[in-house]
Amino acid sequence: MGSLSIWHWLVVLVIVVLIFGTSKLKNMGKDLGGAVKGFKEGMKEAQDEPAKPAQVADQKPAEAPVAKEEAKPEEKKQA
Repeated sequence: MGSLSIWHWLVVLVIVVLIFGTSKLKNMGKDLGGAVKGFKEGMKEAQDEPAKPAQVADQKPAEAPVAKEEAKPEEKKQA
């Protein structure tokens, strides 16, 4: 009795329809179908594009800003 029979699934389906209603389920199915279609199109576009070689930049790397030290007056040494 570990597996679910077709009758168990029908009862679950009836409960889901009663909770959400048919229009809500139709909208969820439409949204899910659109998402799957978009995913498939994205995967197809990724396979169609040839791999572009990486471009080497001839620019100098940006230097990090250096914090300026406070100007301290130097004490004159008296010997």
